[in-house]
Amino acid sequence: MFLTGVFYVSLKSLLTLKFEPMTNTSAMDKKIHQGRNVKRFREMLGIKQDALAYELGDDWNQQKISLLEQKETIDAPLLQQISAALKIPAEAIQNFDEEHAVSIISNTFNTHDQSNGVNAFPTFNFNPVEKMVELYERMLQQQKEMIEKLEKLIEKK
Repeated sequence: MFLTGVFYVSLKSLLTLKFEPMTNTSAMDKKIHQGRNVKRFREMLGIKQDALAYELGDDWNQQKISLLEQKETIDAPLLQQISAALKIPAEAIQNFDEEHAVSIISNTFNTHDQSNGVNAFPTFNFNPVEKMVELYERMLQQQKEMIEKLEKLIEKK
């Protein structure tokens, strides 16, 4: 979960943002750095470069992931492979713009409607405890998957 002001925003809520190509001209001039987006999502998910390299196969290592995260654009087949390993949509990596996401989050949370003379505070339709349980369950599932993969590696040797 991320702290923005005094509000927590989960990765899941970021992924539910619409990742559509930008249409205004100032945004069009700004190119999305796909490698940086891979790094952002990997870090948000708590995945180390070594672990991502393992998920991508024998040809990959930590140094190669580090170089990948410096690339502005990533080939579509590799992007699909990375998105599958991170379990996120490829469109999220291709189109995620941090400034745009912050703007959407800011506009969502800062709804100070004074038309009726009363400050309207945002309402949240989620329970933070449920989100923490959801995050914990996902973390346990990832650990189980990693243990299974390690056991398979040990059996091969």
